[in-house]
Amino acid sequence: MKVNQLKAGVILTYMTTFLSMVISFAYTPIMINILGQGEYGLYTLVNSVVANLAILSFGFGSAYIRFYSRYKAKNDKEGIAKLNGMFMSVFTVIAIITLTVGAFLVANVENIFKEGLTTDEIKTATILMGILVVNIAISFPASVFTSFVTANEKYIFLKVVNMIKVVFSPLMNLPILLLGYGSIGMVFTTLVVNLIADVLNIYYCFRKIGMKISFRNLNFSLLKEIWVFSSFIFLNIITDQINWNVDKTLLGMFKGSVAVAIYGVASHLNNMYLTISTSLSHVFIPRINNIVASDKENSILTELFIKVGRIQFIILALVLEIYFFFGKYFISIWAGPDFSESFIVGAILLTCVTVPCIQNVGIEIQRAKNLHKFRTLVYFYIALANVVLSVPLCKYYGALGATVGTALSLVLGNGIIMNIYYHKRVGIDIIDFWKKILSFFPSFIIPTVYGIVANRFFVINNIFDFFIQISIMVILYSLSVFLFGMNKFEKNIVLAPVKKILGRKPI
Repeated sequence: MKVNQLKAGVILTYMTTFLSMVISFAYTPIMINILGQGEYGLYTLVNSVVANLAILSFGFGSAYIRFYSRYKAKNDKEGIAKLNGMFMSVFTVIAIITLTVGAFLVANVENIFKEGLTTDEIKTATILMGILVVNIAISFPASVFTSFVTANEKYIFLKVVNMIKVVFSPLMNLPILLLGYGSIGMVFTTLVVNLIADVLNIYYCFRKIGMKISFRNLNFSLLKEIWVFSSFIFLNIITDQINWNVDKTLLGMFKGSVAVAIYGVASHLNNMYLTISTSLSHVFIPRINNIVASDKENSILTELFIKVGRIQFIILALVLEIYFFFGKYFISIWAGPDFSESFIVGAILLTCVTVPCIQNVGIEIQRAKNLHKFRTLVYFYIALANVVLSVPLCKYYGALGATVGTALSLVLGNGIIMNIYYHKRVGIDIIDFWKKILSFFPSFIIPTVYGIVANRFFVINNIFDFFIQISIMVILYSLSVFLFGMNKFEKNIVLAPVKKILGRKPI
């Protein structure tokens, strides 16, 4: 049954990811069109500010399954009940702290954003922030139930609930927007959907998998051990919040909601780009841990690192080709003509995150070898440098300046420093990796030449023209990369399903 749960969980994860991306592509332009550039920017800004309160979890949530497994191995049901009670107590305190900090932010919206927002926008931002603070505060104690479901490997229920959230949020938001309730109606709907999901989780935990919570004789000395385990996860959370939310906050403070909207559209595309990459690397986590646990040669890890990285690069390079040559038109029809600057912002972000995207299997290799602390510290200090750099750039150059600050940080930290670390300390042959990646470039000549010619001589007048151009690019890219870029293993991945149907062996 566990195997079925795991397989179904993986399938549902990919289904949810696919659904999320499709719905996002369809729903986002409607939302922007109804809200307008200014209110969409305001909505994005407040979301990014409140998201920073996630750091108050201190990374404790990631520790639950580790300590649950310890008690489960001993069949200590009382210990699990007390663990649940301790985490519930801790997260309830965190929720109260979140409400307190959130109340301070709500009371000082005008002081924080008086340079960038109008009087009406400040009033709306105050209401939005209040609702979102309540939403994130509730999420902390509710996360104990989600963690308990995960620890019990009930992946089907967990992923179905997540899929319901992904589908129902935009479906419920659409009539709210059409009725004129704007961004306030949207965040309230999000709160309601999350509450429904939380109630389903609570019901499932108590009625279906027998969750018990005990608040008697809690072992709070365990908190020290949890803190040690969670400390570097906590730094990772801070780093992620700085890298992906600080630009929006700074733009809101110095440039206003329109600049946030421009950056927000590009950031949204960047998030989907990251999702494409990580959805593949997560599948290899068990294999990586088995290789490390078996004390096998680093060459095996290098081979896996290169193998996964090349597959990711094939997919992401196609996305980049399409974006560079046809992204400007796509953004104009998807987000609107007012978002033309988002194309440049997106081009910079997508280019700079490509290196960490094709190397993210290395993160799991570091964790398996217990060598991830260096990465956490490097990313943390680079993130701080990003803030220092982005403030003046944001003030003078708006969304583009903020993007450049983030891009430079990514190139230095994720690119140069981490590649040296992979080669010198982790044991990955990074030189061989880049040789194998660069070997693809001759196969990009044909689609790149087509992209240049198409931009120079063909005018895209409508959606039909756009899809025709994209289709030609995909066909040319696929054929060129298959013939001149892929190795035997990669060609087999493409041909195996066809050969299986035809009853022939792969090449």
